[in-house]
Amino acid sequence: MREELQNTDLWTVVRGPVLWGRASRSRAGELWHAMRRFSHEVGHWVRRAPVTFAKVEHLAESIAALQTNGSGVDGTTDAQAPIFLLSTGWRTGSTLLQRILVTDPHLFLWGEPLGEKTLVSRVTEMVNCSLSPPDLKWRTRPLPDNLTSSSLATSWIATLSPSGDDFRLALRSLFDRWLGDPARRLGFGRWGLKEVRLGAAEASLLHWLYPNARFVILSRHPYDSCVSLSDANWHPLYYRDLRVDSAAGFARYWNRVALSWSELPVGFPAFQIKYEDLISGNFNFRKFESWLGIKIKEEVALSVVVGHSSVRSQPSWYERWIIAQEAPSGMRSLGYSE
Repeated sequence: MREELQNTDLWTVVRGPVLWGRASRSRAGELWHAMRRFSHEVGHWVRRAPVTFAKVEHLAESIAALQTNGSGVDGTTDAQAPIFLLSTGWRTGSTLLQRILVTDPHLFLWGEPLGEKTLVSRVTEMVNCSLSPPDLKWRTRPLPDNLTSSSLATSWIATLSPSGDDFRLALRSLFDRWLGDPARRLGFGRWGLKEVRLGAAEASLLHWLYPNARFVILSRHPYDSCVSLSDANWHPLYYRDLRVDSAAGFARYWNRVALSWSELPVGFPAFQIKYEDLISGNFNFRKFESWLGIKIKEEVALSVVVGHSSVRSQPSWYERWIIAQEAPSGMRSLGYSE
């Protein structure tokens, strides 16, 4: 009977994983996994794929140009005040904070909607593209009040554009229809989103669209974030064409987002939080909810564990070295030690 079983396809299918499982749990298997991880990390660090984002300064110039023939943004008459929870990369505790925020029964936060499409980033880059001075002169000129069909037929109309206000409202209607309306249909009076792929330029764009929005910026030490992401077996994550599946890729991405927050102008409506403070037991949730204009019950979200945590307590020596080489400026800007 045993010989007959060993000659079947079932035996071949079952026996291989069993033997591999035993080998991988042995000292030799652990060494093999460690060597594979080391070669993976060093290989990605050597390749050094660049990471670039739109700059807040350039975006502000483009927005100012678009508003030349418009009345500008009036926040006093805007009833919408969405909440945008922006995390400095993956594995920062953003889902935990998202769950804490939605304990307010009137608030609904979307979680990374169509995240890999990076729609907000693409819209930001589109707006960030500056018009040339000659084109800007024609594109932003005000339309006459007495515009008629006959005057159009006898005028230069090759470069005729609506106002910058119309352009802003058109972009805003995309997010209203995509995210705002569905939240309201579900019975929530206020909406927002949680994202891990957005930086300061995207936050500036969203603030232009929603002048009364509130921004929560969350960060975590990159050593801990990287360990958590690595222990999840580096499920491929993407920002545009950048594949984040190594300590080097993660550190470059994390560093660029971390540095971007310093580009936000003074007075920008942002509340910065460190994950380490959030779970310390001393975080002032009452001050936080007052600033957001909501009522939260943090104990409800904190009473349960959702998702998986790191297997390791700290990164390997080479992961730590790679992150220290790639993200020192971002770590200093957010107050993290190397």
